Amino acid sequence: MFYFDEINGKKVLKSSLIEGAQHCFTTRECNINEFENLVHPTQTHTANVEIAQIGKTDYPDTDGLILANTEQTLYLNFADCTPLIFYDCVNNIGAVSHAGWRGTAGMIGVKTIEKMMKEFGSKPENIKCAIGPAIGFCCYNVGEDVLNNLMATVSDTKNLYEIRNGEIFVDLKNINRRQLEEAGVKEIDVCPYCTVCNNDLFYSYRKENGTKNRHHAVLKLNPRHWR
Repeated sequence: MFYFDEINGKKVLKSSLIEGAQHCFTTRECNINEFENLVHPTQTHTANVEIAQIGKTDYPDTDGLILANTEQTLYLNFADCTPLIFYDCVNNIGAVSHAGWRGTAGMIGVKTIEKMMKEFGSKPENIKCAIGPAIGFCCYNVGEDVLNNLMATVSDTKNLYEIRNGEIFVDLKNINRRQLEEAGVKEIDVCPYCTVCNNDLFYSYRKENGTKNRHHAVLKLNPRHWR
C-alpha cells in the first residue's frame, strides 16, 4: 500500500511493501538535494541495466541501476514514465528502473530482475516491486504501433488496453506488473496516482507541455550489522 511521508518536512510517497530499504517517490515539494551520496544514470529510454559501483558516476544510456552497497543512494527521473523500485529482502539488493513505453516494450523490469538473479543470486519470489506514480490508464493514449509493441511483451493482454471513441488507451503500470508476474515476481505494489490527473503532486510531461521538471524514484540500502 502506498502512503505519504515526509523528508525534512517535504512530502514524499512510499510503499509499505519495501520495508527493508530506504526508498521514496518524491513529489513536487521534495528536491533531490534532500539526499546524500547520489548516483544517477543518463536515461535515454533504453532497456539497459547496470550495477552501481562506488566511485563510479558515469552510466551512459542506462535506464536501470542495481544497488548492492549501502553507501550510495540511487535516483532516477520521471514525469509520466513508470518508476520501478525493486528490493530483494533476502540478499539486501535493490534497483531502480525507468519504464516509459520504450523501456516497457524492452521489458526493462524483467531485465532488471534477471540481472539481479545472474549477478547476485536473487530469486524472483524474494524480490518485491513498487510501481510508482506514472501516467494512468485514464490518460495514456497511444498509436497502434506502440500498442502492438507493448502487448507483445505479455502472454495475457486482458484489461491492459481499451479503445475509447476510436483512441487506444494502455495501462502502462499494469503492463509492467503483468510482465513481472509472468517472470515470477509475486509481491508487487501498484501506485494509484496518475501524474496527469494528480499534476498538483507530480510532474507530467504531457500535461505540462514537455516540462523539464522531474520527480524521482530514490533507493538506499540499510546496513545489515548482524551479517
